[in-house]
Amino acid sequence: MSDDNQTGVADTNVPVWYWVAAIGALLFECLGCFFYIAEVRLTPEQIATLPLDQAAMLSARPAWYYAAFGVAVWVGLVGTLGLLLRKAWSVPLLLTSLIAVVVQFSAIFIVPEMRTVTSDALLGPIVVIVVCYGIFMLARLAKRRGWLG
Repeated sequence: MSDDNQTGVADTNVPVWYWVAAIGALLFECLGCFFYIAEVRLTPEQIATLPLDQAAMLSARPAWYYAAFGVAVWVGLVGTLGLLLRKAWSVPLLLTSLIAVVVQFSAIFIVPEMRTVTSDALLGPIVVIVVCYGIFMLARLAKRRGWLG
């Protein structure tokens, strides 16, 4: 295993599945950024047109929810770009994103007004947390196997 003098990344063969997973992770994070922008740009008039339960939940979300949401998606986006660039700094960024996702969705249990969600509404946050955990584990595996430098 020789070092690549230009990038500092070990000269190893990275499997095709890694690139597919990294591109999928990037697309997932792009989708999260889209949802973040769409949600923070909602006006009170637009929220008023939503079904009552959705409007109540959006109105009940505290500022720290949006701070965690922003950290989760934007740091996650940079972290997945790091995966594509094969950079080791993607690992701590993706861990930060995962922690931010957990903090973000903890609002469902912490904020009384948000506890009225149905079990169907909990499926989305659970899926997002599991996918973010998978992306973080991909980064750890890639670092351990020498694919990141």
